[in-house]
Amino acid sequence: MRFTFVTLFSNLIDGYFQDSILSRAIDKNLFDINYINPRDFSLSKHKKVDDTAFGGGAGMLMSPQPLFDTLQSIRDEDEDAYIIFATPVAKSFVQNDAKRLAHKKHIVFVSGRYEGIDERVIEEFGDEVFSIGDYILTGGELPSLVMCDAIVRNIDGVLGNSESLEVESFESELLEAPSFTKPQIYNEKDIPSEFLKGNHSKIRSLKSALSECKTSFFRPEKHLKHNTRKSYEK
Repeated sequence: MRFTFVTLFSNLIDGYFQDSILSRAIDKNLFDINYINPRDFSLSKHKKVDDTAFGGGAGMLMSPQPLFDTLQSIRDEDEDAYIIFATPVAKSFVQNDAKRLAHKKHIVFVSGRYEGIDERVIEEFGDEVFSIGDYILTGGELPSLVMCDAIVRNIDGVLGNSESLEVESFESELLEAPSFTKPQIYNEKDIPSEFLKGNHSKIRSLKSALSECKTSFFRPEKHLKHNTRKSYEK
């Protein structure tokens, strides 16, 4: 699988792929990444990529010409390239999106800067538009990286143990149950004794109950949805 990051600041992204699981996956040729800087496509004398917004308002917008030409060059090279824009004014990126997009051959992430991107660029090239949360960041590099990480984890062979995907939060309606490791007692806090007895049926039951408690506390809307579905199935 191939990922292309369209960004003015590739160094903000590149370091994340230098270590751990993602670095090993790249070494195994499970996916590869590359970067394209829209400034390289700017036709202005000083390689300018931003301008003031029509209608007033603070700050600058990424202007259409450099991005149009950047993304058109990508499409000319690969007509199946799937182009994604990161913006706070879009639908939320969720785990099902990560799983679905892991089957694409080539994903392009466009990282905005300043006050955003001229909307005509998004209308022309955007296959999907995502937000990673209801807050504002300095640029689109972090959202692009977050989405890429979530997608890559669902590529066959990237995780050492594929079963890890099956028990993670958001693979079901409930959040993942708490986890514990050695020592059994730390800082005068013990773990639930059921985890030590080897009865896998009781452990699963306990984990299910803990998942419900955790979901009810942190994400009551998901817990309500879960209970509503169970009531409907009855």
